[in-house]
Amino acid sequence: MSKADAFTQAGKTAVLQNIHGTIQFLQKFPPFNQMENAHLAYLVEQCQLRFYAADESIIKPTDGPVEHFYIVKTGRVVGERTHPAKSGTETTFEISTGECFPLAALLGERATRTEHLAAEDTFCLQLNKLAFIKLFAISSVFRDFALRGVSSLLDQVNQQVQQRAAETLGTQYSLNSRLGELAMRHPVTCSPDTPLREAVKLMHEQQVGSIVIVDEHKAPLGIFTLRDLRQVVADGTGDFGFPIEKSMIQKPFFLSPDASAFDAAIAMTERHIAHVCLVKDQRLCGVVSERDLFSLQRVDLVHLARTIRNAPKIESLANLRGEIVQLVDRMLAHGASSTQITQIITLLNDHTVCRVIELTLLEKGDPGIAFSWLCFGSEGRREQTLYTDQDNGILFEAKDAAEAAAIRAQLLPLAQQINQSLAQCGFTLCKGNIMAGNPDLCLSRGEWARRFSAFIREATPENLLASSIYFDLRVVWGDERSADELRRGILDQVADNRLFQRMMADNALRQRPPVGRFREFVLARKGAEKATLDLKVQGLTPFVDGARLLALANGVEANNTLERLRELVDKEVIEPLDGAAYEEAYHFIQQTRMQQHQLQSRQNLPYSNRVDPDILNHLDRRILRESLRQAQRLQSSLTLRYQL
Repeated sequence: MSKADAFTQAGKTAVLQNIHGTIQFLQKFPPFNQMENAHLAYLVEQCQLRFYAADESIIKPTDGPVEHFYIVKTGRVVGERTHPAKSGTETTFEISTGECFPLAALLGERATRTEHLAAEDTFCLQLNKLAFIKLFAISSVFRDFALRGVSSLLDQVNQQVQQRAAETLGTQYSLNSRLGELAMRHPVTCSPDTPLREAVKLMHEQQVGSIVIVDEHKAPLGIFTLRDLRQVVADGTGDFGFPIEKSMIQKPFFLSPDASAFDAAIAMTERHIAHVCLVKDQRLCGVVSERDLFSLQRVDLVHLARTIRNAPKIESLANLRGEIVQLVDRMLAHGASSTQITQIITLLNDHTVCRVIELTLLEKGDPGIAFSWLCFGSEGRREQTLYTDQDNGILFEAKDAAEAAAIRAQLLPLAQQINQSLAQCGFTLCKGNIMAGNPDLCLSRGEWARRFSAFIREATPENLLASSIYFDLRVVWGDERSADELRRGILDQVADNRLFQRMMADNALRQRPPVGRFREFVLARKGAEKATLDLKVQGLTPFVDGARLLALANGVEANNTLERLRELVDKEVIEPLDGAAYEEAYHFIQQTRMQQHQLQSRQNLPYSNRVDPDILNHLDRRILRESLRQAQRLQSSLTLRYQL
């Protein structure tokens, strides 16, 4: 072989080694780790390696429509944008190894809105626009990522969780199973004029716990269950020769067969029912019982809720707290979403609060005064995790200040006992004394209304903080009508007060997400412990505060953060794509927080919202950073909207 041939061969070998090394590098990062080898090879073959010195501009708005796609190989890239209200620029994001940019500008065939700068000496893989377009066409994985960004990465995380659950627990463990798949047999039915005796005999012959009463078009009119039969026998007043329509439960609750097992479990828990009819095109097509849910070894949610509501004493409720922890542990293992879990925790907490109130009234005696038990904060938003304290109050009706004072004197001892009993059941006493046993939080409707009006009229730092807690109010026990009037009053006053909105917006910007620089945003470090970030304060709070402000300013009555975001999209206050991104980001941060609490519970450690990013795998770390960027984007939109 001549020297020239040897040189050429060595060059080819070096090129192949370089291509192979780049492919191996990309296979460590999503979405490239999911792409077909041929598509990944095409990407690498079309790339050029570019070097950028620290502070060097890579792309900027004045460059015109973007012509290249970039992947960071080493170093860091930051986004700098002119601050909308202040002089100078601000860093809006950070991009690190394995991440890419600027997808939105490339897909929109426009200039980037942010200048991308090398934060340090940085190497990037650069792909020209034509090659990007071809890769977009041939690779469905790359196309999905380009169009959906963090959403596609979240899919990977969810698939991994579900796969682990299936491997450990079997595929039948899924709260997302269709109800139509669980209702394996035809429902047992009869007409309204069927004698009760015949209906019960039919239930016995078919070995079922319910019979659905239908009209001539198979639309459900009522349902009769074994529980109803026990009631008929216990009362001793039923005539088994009478038509079943006299004993049936009218207008039975129903769901579509496309609804999930989770939907049925929630319905059973909320309504204290054991059967859900399945209706399609107004015709009965199935019945799902709690036994059907449990036969698949699903979490015993309905049974646990019923046990809580029938607990004979406070000590029994306290002992059930451990079962709630186990329930959440199993749900996380089964791949349930953070939204599903917070819904269930809130439901079970509500049942616990109601039972504590009922037991306290039995012990202390009913004062004969109608009152409503209010909850605030995360409980008011139905966003509770296992790590929660008490934020509650009492609402009652009174015609004047003297009557309000007299009623308060009667209710306060009761409220203080309820607070102590809730603490016994695992609801930590509030350090700020935001509890019904505090005379300042046991108020008539008029007193609450005047207090809330003062928050809005005099927007001091203390009042702004108070409004962020109390304006997320909800009734757990008692009549809801008075609380509804309070909420409507809040919405009307906030909508008419632009100054208060602006001050709420300024308050909502206090907690800045630690985007891209975890260690620079540490709130506290104890001794030799590693630097950490707070998933609740720095991650979730920006979404909660932003959604609350926009909801109050735009007449949205919903309390829950995700429901607020969806209604704000419906009202065209938030763009649909932004709303979806905020929702996914909030979901992921909450999920990460719950998994952290689960780990702490297993290790008998106190609950904490602080997490060390280094313990997360690369995919989770990347999605957490993307999620925190979405929190920053929401805050940036508030800055623009209120010119802060």
